Amino acid sequence: MDLRPDAWLHRHQRGLPVLSQPPSPAAPAFAPLRTERLALRPLRATDAAELHRLVNDWEVAKSLARVPFPYPRDLADEWIASTAAQIAAGTAWHLAITGTEGEKEVLVGCVGLTLDTAAREAELGYWVGRRFWGHGVAREAAGRLARWALAHLDVTRLVASVLVENAASQAVLRAIGFRPTGPGEREFLARGGCMPVETFAMTRADLPAAAPAAGTADAKGPGAEPAPGGARILLVAACALVDPDGRVLLARRPEGKPMAGLWEFPGGKVQPGETPEAALIRELKEELAIDVAESCLAPFTFASHATPDFHLLMPLYLCRRWSGVVAAQEGQALAWVRPQKLADYQMPPADKPLVALLRDFL
Repeated sequence: MDLRPDAWLHRHQRGLPVLSQPPSPAAPAFAPLRTERLALRPLRATDAAELHRLVNDWEVAKSLARVPFPYPRDLADEWIASTAAQIAAGTAWHLAITGTEGEKEVLVGCVGLTLDTAAREAELGYWVGRRFWGHGVAREAAGRLARWALAHLDVTRLVASVLVENAASQAVLRAIGFRPTGPGEREFLARGGCMPVETFAMTRADLPAAAPAAGTADAKGPGAEPAPGGARILLVAACALVDPDGRVLLARRPEGKPMAGLWEFPGGKVQPGETPEAALIRELKEELAIDVAESCLAPFTFASHATPDFHLLMPLYLCRRWSGVVAAQEGQALAWVRPQKLADYQMPPADKPLVALLRDFL
């Protein structure tokens, strides 16, 4: 049994493999996440005794691939100490699930993600102490971390695996948007061998949509207008801001919006009575705190993209001059990108065809 710290990073996760990866240079800083009842925060040394008490339970340990049973007390200290370095490196996020009883914070379990940079995916795992079962804790915590991951990590999907016999955990994954991807096998330390598992995956398209998933912006205001014959047309104006160094601005869709985590050209829906140019002037002011004159917006190309719910028509303008300093006003990440690097960024389907045209032009 390998007792090195890096070999035990995933003991507390449901069926997660140990991965050794270099730090991600673009890894975002982590801030504790909150739900209606819970907090997901980095683990602390003071959590070790309670964590050991909760996980050193056969009913919990038997479903966790990397957790031995009995669970040695010193491994709790060792594993907790390793999680801070993983978060700092941007390779894994193993978090305490906490709630409150009165005024007291209570450790409920753990939830975690491990990034596989090469595969552009992250693996999700979680466990909850037995006395907290039946209260929807796993669903609430795992769903919150999954949404955060898709909005903030450069991944194309999340994956997970669960014992075939663990129907409750499979139901949790389905409830938060994971889809079954087939049977598999994993080694379970507590059981002394391989066990059959069900594997799952989740993409941004599996997230419950809070609004129509427009190609580059939210469907703000009234919905897409029906055209004669029944097809709904959504008109969205987008802008490629180009700085003096020839870089193009991309904005990352923040958590809570459709297609969260994808990069797009700034812009938004054209409101009734607006021209595309007027819509862009308004959106750029609201989203980036800059002022743009209509004469500085040069029509460049357009996207025409069908979705199951509507048809998106999106003119793309070029702009090289504006007043003010570009600053995110809606919590979105921003990136100035060389034209030849635009294809490295994950984008909504409507934006992708525009990249080659923009790259060749600039």
